[in-house]
Amino acid sequence: MIAMVPSATLLGVKGRPVAVEVHVSNGLPGFTVVGLPDAACRESRDRVRAALMSSQLPWPVKRVTVNLAPTGIRKGGPGLDLAIAVALLVADGAVPGQAVEGMSFLGELGLDGSLRAVPGVVPMVGSMTSPTVVVPRACAHEAALLGRHEVRCASSVGELVRCLLGEEVWPEPPDRSAGGQSGPGLGGPGSGGLAAVDLADVRGQPVGRTALEVCAAGGHHLLLCGPPGSGKTMLARRLPGLLPSLEAGEALEATCVHSAAGVSLPAGGLVRQPPFRAPHHGASAVALIGGGSAWMRPGEISLAHAGVLFLDELGEFPASVLDSLRQPLEEGVVRLSRARGSVEMPARFLLVAATNPCPCGRGGADGGCRCGPAARLRYRRRLSGPLLDRFDLRVVVSRPDPTILVGGGEGETTAVVAERVGEVRARAQERGVRCNAELPANRLDELAPLTPAAASMLEFKLRAGTLSGRGLHRIRRVARTLADLAGEGEVVGEEHVCLALGLRGEVIADEAVA
Repeated sequence: MIAMVPSATLLGVKGRPVAVEVHVSNGLPGFTVVGLPDAACRESRDRVRAALMSSQLPWPVKRVTVNLAPTGIRKGGPGLDLAIAVALLVADGAVPGQAVEGMSFLGELGLDGSLRAVPGVVPMVGSMTSPTVVVPRACAHEAALLGRHEVRCASSVGELVRCLLGEEVWPEPPDRSAGGQSGPGLGGPGSGGLAAVDLADVRGQPVGRTALEVCAAGGHHLLLCGPPGSGKTMLARRLPGLLPSLEAGEALEATCVHSAAGVSLPAGGLVRQPPFRAPHHGASAVALIGGGSAWMRPGEISLAHAGVLFLDELGEFPASVLDSLRQPLEEGVVRLSRARGSVEMPARFLLVAATNPCPCGRGGADGGCRCGPAARLRYRRRLSGPLLDRFDLRVVVSRPDPTILVGGGEGETTAVVAERVGEVRARAQERGVRCNAELPANRLDELAPLTPAAASMLEFKLRAGTLSGRGLHRIRRVARTLADLAGEGEVVGEEHVCLALGLRGEVIADEAVA
């Protein structure tokens, strides 16, 4: 007898529908899985057998063939266990075929028959076309986020079979509506311990605060350079609080990425606050960019999608890892090609980096630098010119005055600055973009027109060779943001261009790595 049950598998951050076909026939007892399964799928034979026998359900002593269609797509992970078990019971006659009509099944089986959660539930459920989806109880909340399916759950395969046979009613999914934002947005795994912080805590850093506000308002990448203790990390960790909440499409994309990576989601389900990721400087290229040989897992840049990627100690990252960021920074996606397939993952993030002036961190300070010329040269070579050119803002910060630290008053709070940031973002949306950093180059003359004095200043920089063509466009976008923050008209003036050039700091690029 043959039975077919719909399910899904994960490829990158996208779900792929899979039809689990089971054929039970006479012959020598055996269990074969075909259709490009990985090791986890092939091992489902033993998990399914132990789960059914532990649940007092029949195991056919016959020849069983499981086909995972379409056969041209590689299937990975244990999420097909439940669909294989249900299809086997239907093919063996233990469950009538009418009981599973219009249902898709997704979940991992324990040896005791329990149903266990699997990563990537949100994108996999999104790929299913059946009106009803059956998942483990722990996954019911994630499966219901899309709102396109009737979600049913169970705690064990025995309970599931009794519900299918009508002997029990389907249990209610657990309630996770209570609670606030947690996980990837605030203080979640990989967030670098981010907690509720306020910009008012930052004292004695007027230039750093201005750069942070411009960064949030226009979506401009920011590089902070200064000695240890100057407040670079403190500033960076307050950036997510200045950013607006994610729109519906961005929240769903970020939620799918975090679900695919197995990162815990907020209590409310969707990732509505901008994620904050702070990987260690020892992270490999695969950890940062994503990929892998067996499982194309999203990396830190995808986990930071629609949020902030903070690279502390930028000069300590391997040069090859840093240069791999250049394409995602330009296109907002990362394309990974392996022998087993190719995937595309979202990676539109706001890059904030912090670096010391030199390996010892005292370059330019009163105490003097203790690094030799060779050490400074190696430090400089880790930050390539093309990568530095992608930072719209490059700011030197110094240690604040002790008098201000001890007795200085508090500055503007995060809420006050976030209100101005929101107004600038709203004006950018009126121009048809998400933020000013995304203004197309061919529309800059229309959306960021220059006064004659401002145009002459930029022309001088270009002729002097201190500004590239890409840098010209970035300066104009930053100047557009500065004009919006000042509440001035559509024309960008000389003062805005001067401030944009100062914040970009062409000479800072050398100081930051020399």
